[in-house]
Amino acid sequence: MGRLTETIKHLLIINILFFVATSLYGNQMYEWFSLYFPQNEHFRFWQILTHMFMHGGFMHILFNMYALWAFGTPLEKMWGRNKFLFFYLSAGLGAALIHVGVNYYYYNEGMSALIDSGISESTVLDIINSGRYDTEWYSIAGKSTIDNFLGAFNTPVVGASGAIYGVLVAFGMSFPNSELFLIFLPIPIKAKYFIPVLIALDLFSGVTGYSLFGQGIAHFAHIGGALFGFLMMWYWKKNEFNNKRWN
Repeated sequence: MGRLTETIKHLLIINILFFVATSLYGNQMYEWFSLYFPQNEHFRFWQILTHMFMHGGFMHILFNMYALWAFGTPLEKMWGRNKFLFFYLSAGLGAALIHVGVNYYYYNEGMSALIDSGISESTVLDIINSGRYDTEWYSIAGKSTIDNFLGAFNTPVVGASGAIYGVLVAFGMSFPNSELFLIFLPIPIKAKYFIPVLIALDLFSGVTGYSLFGQGIAHFAHIGGALFGFLMMWYWKKNEFNNKRWN
């Protein structure tokens, strides 16, 4: 880890500025910069990038920024400024892509069920864009399908976690035998064991809906960031590109 590298420092500053602005202007900041479902009237194209600088609370930003510093610093020292920033933003964008893709599945599943019952798509969109829903929908498509449908449409995603998961994967592949000292474990654990277990727990929570980390967590965004991080690392290592610096 050590002292702050330049890119890490600038990312920390940007995230903190967004957090302070959110504390002051709250709902307006979330409406402008969180990532909404593309069919939602609040969606704006820049949210694909800006959502990764937004956070939902102090502990959210604290853990993400600590992980950025702890795991990102050795990567930036190894890769250089430009390469680390490219990797970080690519993992964050990949996380957004997977998250939106999963939400499209939930959205289409619910919308198809409602359309098949005779309700027009425009009617459904008018209702949910006004922040409402019809309780009769549960009898049409089932509670799980409608809850997933409404959640996909109405719930924006915020946070750097997707990009951070990409950084975690890159750290684990670059420094697999590094021992991590974690406050909730009595003994150190090597990165090559801890990081895959963490990702597997997120995958379990995303698939089953039983969250081991609490409610309101975009598990598939985490998986997306980890997946894109792995694919970039795999490609770089395969093409002997991993150790080259971009200054």
